[in-house]
Amino acid sequence: MGVLRLLPEHDEHFYESESTAAQYGLFSSNWSGGTWSQTYASNFNDSGYYIGACRQVCDQTIDQAHSEFNALGYSGTNSGGYLVIKNSEFDRNEDGLDTNSQNADYPPPQNGACPNGKVSPITHTQSCWVFMDNYVHDNNNPNVPSAGSAAAGPVGTGMSVSGGRNDTIVRNRFVRNDAWGIIVLPYLDSGPPCTGGTVGALGPGSCLFDPFGVAVLSNTFADNGSFGHPSNGDIATLNFEGGHPTNCFRGNVDPSGAGASTSPAALEHTHPTCNGSSAAANTNPPFLGEVLCDSQTSLVPGQAPPCPTGQYPRRTEVIMHPLPAGLPTMPNPCAQVPANPWCPAHTRPVAPPSGLG
Repeated sequence: MGVLRLLPEHDEHFYESESTAAQYGLFSSNWSGGTWSQTYASNFNDSGYYIGACRQVCDQTIDQAHSEFNALGYSGTNSGGYLVIKNSEFDRNEDGLDTNSQNADYPPPQNGACPNGKVSPITHTQSCWVFMDNYVHDNNNPNVPSAGSAAAGPVGTGMSVSGGRNDTIVRNRFVRNDAWGIIVLPYLDSGPPCTGGTVGALGPGSCLFDPFGVAVLSNTFADNGSFGHPSNGDIATLNFEGGHPTNCFRGNVDPSGAGASTSPAALEHTHPTCNGSSAAANTNPPFLGEVLCDSQTSLVPGQAPPCPTGQYPRRTEVIMHPLPAGLPTMPNPCAQVPANPWCPAHTRPVAPPSGLG
């Protein structure tokens, strides 16, 4: 097999940049520290929120965010360590969230392990990347603005962990995501530097980032998977390589109290604990075929992606949504902002630095 390629099926311009939307809402790259609180993002063709290139030193928090009508509600490439996303809502995106390892936004991989072997005060483990107490629902929207690799987010997915490592997903609600609530799967890239990945794993020039050490714990799932394809449901996972620390799945329920549906079946019995033990390769062919179809992605250059049981929803138009009525704003959004066309210098009351005024 060759390097992963993104192949549009109906529109030759599907993955090109487009002029209907900006790329990102709130964006942080190569940065450590800070909190985004009480924010809103919509209509972005990559992601409403983005944190990247801070592999294990991000030290950032997203709290009380709302992200909708984006290609990805949140995107995090090579971002980990102390990174917490909590008390937030992600809905009506193509793919609610994606955290991934990738050669872009160096340095890879995405690693949620605490820096210097420390223990998280939240998880009480060595996983400091935490997605907790969020509401992820109705991410089934193909008619969002989309461009670049974000356009390959599988429609109908609440959350994707793509080649991520040592992340914790706990006490969230995943509701009415019509493909999958959560998927944990590899990210296949190409070329150097492939730091933390496997060069040539799926053909010359390929760079494979397999997921491992991902804990999916005590989440509530309801009415996911209604597209009805094989493997659609609450949780699905695959990994191409054996020998990495196991992912784990425990305490996930639906409102009736039954366990979450999983592909492969019985994940909570076969992989209940992230204890560092080695996991075997599991390519999960039913899920692999479906996620390639949904994301319009092929593992073989020049070939259309397989769709073993039929198509998933495709974009027919780009719909830009107005801002919600009554959305609150900052009392002085131009304070301490460099002069620009929206914030002329005379509107910027800035206190002098301590001891200079």
